[in-house]
Amino acid sequence: MRMVLLGPPGVGKGTQAVKLAGYYGVPHISSGDMFREALAKGTPLGLEAKKYMEAGTLVPDSVTIGLVKERLELPDASRGFVLDGFPRTLRQAEALDELLAQLKMPLDVVVSIEAGRDVVVERLVARRTCRQCGAVYHLKFNPPAISGVCDRCGGELYQRADDAEETVRRRLEVYSKETEPLIEYYRSRGLLISVNGEQDIEDVFEAIKARVAQV
Repeated sequence: MRMVLLGPPGVGKGTQAVKLAGYYGVPHISSGDMFREALAKGTPLGLEAKKYMEAGTLVPDSVTIGLVKERLELPDASRGFVLDGFPRTLRQAEALDELLAQLKMPLDVVVSIEAGRDVVVERLVARRTCRQCGAVYHLKFNPPAISGVCDRCGGELYQRADDAEETVRRRLEVYSKETEPLIEYYRSRGLLISVNGEQDIEDVFEAIKARVAQV
């Protein structure tokens, strides 16, 4: 199973990616994790990415696709993968196609998880993260047992700067401009399936599995 997950920030891509990777027995490849691993290992591409990240500028596509290539060439990806957070732009999608053609690993399916803007804003604004262990909570759907305290380690919970409402709405504007064109790109190639992301986590998971089984 070689799958790409698309969807706006806060729609639950990461949660579904982990579940789907476990179900299909393939690695979950997150763009964020790739950057963190490359930085931790001090790889040439990781160090290159670090320069841009420290300067507060976007990492060039050439570096990002290089990191994706390194990750897909690892043995565990030979049976497939679930890509989460990449591609984000049409240019990246075209670069990914070229890379997968070189590796003889064509995509099986692209899943677009969809939700209304107000739903996504509500989800993200109510998200809280532990300063110590990074565990994520939601004040409505997954609240901690004690307000402001992490169940796992007792650390302080806080709202990330990019989860503030004004920032969330800006992120959604960027998604609409840069990433939504990918939906039509993959639809035109017969790879796209769409799923309602406003359902409960398990219902979204079951819907994705059912739709993928029909491909």
